[in-house]
Amino acid sequence: MTVWTQLAGAALAVALAAVLGAPTAYADAPAAQFPSNGREATLTEYRQHLVELNAVVEACAKARNSKACDPALVGQDDRVPLSNIPNAERRQVRYNWLRVLLTQAQEKDVAKDKPPAKPQVQPIVASEQAPVEEPTRPPKPTTSELLQAAEARLTQEIAQADVAAAGQPIVAADHAQERDAMKQVLAGRDFRNLEAPTTRDSALEKLGAWLNGLFASFGKLQASIAWLGPVLVWGFVLALCVGLVWGLMQLERRWRIRLVPESDGPAAGAASARDWQLWLADARRAAAAGQWREAIHFVYWAAISRLESKRLWPADRARTPREYLSLVAAEDPRKSRLATLTRSFERTWYGGRAAGEGDYKKAEELAAGLIAGGTPAAGASEGGAR
Repeated sequence: MTVWTQLAGAALAVALAAVLGAPTAYADAPAAQFPSNGREATLTEYRQHLVELNAVVEACAKARNSKACDPALVGQDDRVPLSNIPNAERRQVRYNWLRVLLTQAQEKDVAKDKPPAKPQVQPIVASEQAPVEEPTRPPKPTTSELLQAAEARLTQEIAQADVAAAGQPIVAADHAQERDAMKQVLAGRDFRNLEAPTTRDSALEKLGAWLNGLFASFGKLQASIAWLGPVLVWGFVLALCVGLVWGLMQLERRWRIRLVPESDGPAAGAASARDWQLWLADARRAAAAGQWREAIHFVYWAAISRLESKRLWPADRARTPREYLSLVAAEDPRKSRLATLTRSFERTWYGGRAAGEGDYKKAEELAAGLIAGGTPAAGASEGGAR
């Protein structure tokens, strides 16, 4: 890219900026919309279009009729490249301001009546103050004056297009006065705490835009599928109710297991009311006498007494072996060992199954692991299950 090409692109950008911004003279033009399809134009075609528009404005200013001031004579808007580089970025140049002016110019200017002279107000001598004069507004420009301003504007744009096409540098306008005014505005109290947006603000803005788009697309989908909205609403309500019930069950379970008063002793008749060592001593004496069922019974209650003394659950003698097992959390490593010991105890004590020395040794091994607080051994679990 040559320096001349860059300067030509900058010159054209300045020209297009002047075209896109309507001058102050057309601020009071009536608001109207004209259908216009933009066309792809080169710099040469853009300049030729400006020359034709200048001729249309000149003819309209002379004739001032509907034929010479027809807005259709403006033609299409132009999409002009910003430089002579192939595939350069293009800018849309619109001419709605000129179409509005030509529509307005089809009627003759109304003669301006001279405003009546204001009566002279004599100041009151006692107050010794002169009457306050109201500020006068500048007169509204006539259509003829607007047409002259349009010719001047188009002539200036033609000159800028010539400079841009020739690749000559354009001297940038001095906007020192505008910059000073802007600095004074930004230095005011209203902009004292003005800060640039942070990365977090930008991310939140993008997230909000994405959510707005998501909800907008959902609204369109709901309009086409009538039953989708009620299904989603009731599905959300059902999921919320299920989650609430599950959470309350978990809280109740934790309160029932964990919240045991520290000062309260074991209830009368509870397993922990008797030390686990005494239960274990009774089991060994029964085993020495060959009473294997009684020995397994005492071993089971020795393990229950030990776990209860560690406040794994509140002391209560009215519980069944299955209720004791349900009070142990599923993630507790002692649950599988206690489950194996419970099954062995129920089969021999409640089920009336004959027990032998091997059954007692396996039960005592399981109870020893629970008393010590370790994890179950694979061999012990399998043996107890058999």
